Amino acid sequence: MSHADDLLKQAKDVLAMNDRGNYTQPAHGLYPHQWLWDSCFIAIGLRHLDIERAKLELVSLLRGQWHNGMFPNIIFRDDSAYRRDRNAWRSWLSPYAPDDVTTTGITQPPMLAEAIVQIGAKLALPERRSWYRLLYPSLLAYHQWLYKERDPHGEGLVLQIHPWETGLDNTPPWMAELHEHLLPLWIRAIQKIKFDRVIGLFRRDTHSVPIDQRFSTVEAMALYDIQRRLRRKGYDISKILDHSLFSIEDLSFNSILIRANTHLRDIAKTLGEELPPELEKSIDKTEVSYEELWDPYSSQYYSRDFVTHRLLKVPSVATLLGLYAGTIPKDRAEKLVRLLENEHAFGPAYPVPSVPTNSFWFKPKGYWQGPSWVNMNWLIIDGLKRYGFNDHAAALRDSTLEMVRKAGCSEYFDPLTGQAAGAENFSWTASLTIDLLKTK
Repeated sequence: MSHADDLLKQAKDVLAMNDRGNYTQPAHGLYPHQWLWDSCFIAIGLRHLDIERAKLELVSLLRGQWHNGMFPNIIFRDDSAYRRDRNAWRSWLSPYAPDDVTTTGITQPPMLAEAIVQIGAKLALPERRSWYRLLYPSLLAYHQWLYKERDPHGEGLVLQIHPWETGLDNTPPWMAELHEHLLPLWIRAIQKIKFDRVIGLFRRDTHSVPIDQRFSTVEAMALYDIQRRLRRKGYDISKILDHSLFSIEDLSFNSILIRANTHLRDIAKTLGEELPPELEKSIDKTEVSYEELWDPYSSQYYSRDFVTHRLLKVPSVATLLGLYAGTIPKDRAEKLVRLLENEHAFGPAYPVPSVPTNSFWFKPKGYWQGPSWVNMNWLIIDGLKRYGFNDHAAALRDSTLEMVRKAGCSEYFDPLTGQAAGAENFSWTASLTIDLLKTK
């Protein structure tokens, strides 16, 4: 059996292990529920194995869509064992929450359009139209919600109200703001007397993963504190923005949104539909406003504070997602590629690290503060191809597959050694490995 065949079998086994019937859990134990962008990445790989099962992965997300159009980042299992998870969020406090399932009250990067189109590419045109028709109303409502609720000033960029909405849960641009300006006094007190070490012993997320491979206990407490504040406001965005200082126009989220908007337009065109004029204007404005996130001095893109419009100049893998967005000028794309070529930035032995290796924040196994993630690599590879950097795309594809072959379908990887980190048998690692094996 060849290396490719062996890797394919391993990835298939992981997806089968995590299959829960109508959705795929990210990993046993640590991630038992259905996550929004996880299911999107999973469907992209599943389409090569079982197109109907791939469709079901996305259709199952519809049950969690809120009446205002939002797709939540998690749909909770209804088992009694997960009552604590459901009660922590209490989605039912919002009149917009779905009636039959419980969810979180926040969203996640809008990967749904990408997954829909990837599945559509496997279908003949009549079947593709039927597939698009099934998902189009929900997808359209989601994009309309993003602009209505998360772009209140009509500036083109959408804001996020919790780091978990970015999918890069403890990414340094957000954590820098949290530590410098927004840590509650009670958490600062716990940190000062080092009681966070004791609290860390009781964390559920470190039962199967070493604590140094997760976000710190101080960060965990702060993130849950933000979540509780959102819950107290019933997930009402007008109340949240009226008092919240923690709202950021996240670079990774908006990069993915731009590409999702392109796919939405293509889906509408295939169906003979026209997007609402107001949405079309917002989409155009996003592509223009995105360039305001460019910093000419460092030749990188950054997230931006929603209130002050201050660029949060803490580098992360998000800067490379301008390639995935696909609308940035070619000369800026070339500057981003140079970062990939630099071994002291985003080009170590097993790229792409979630922060550059020369960053103050860099921890090779520290969740979103250093490790390489297959989903980020997949997005960057896609962008490199569309900009014509085919050699770079092929090299990143090969190093990604080699990393998984050596260390298994882990959640993330040490970018210096390629060693496994995080949860074992991680679904999107398996699924995107399949896609990278099946497409060149």
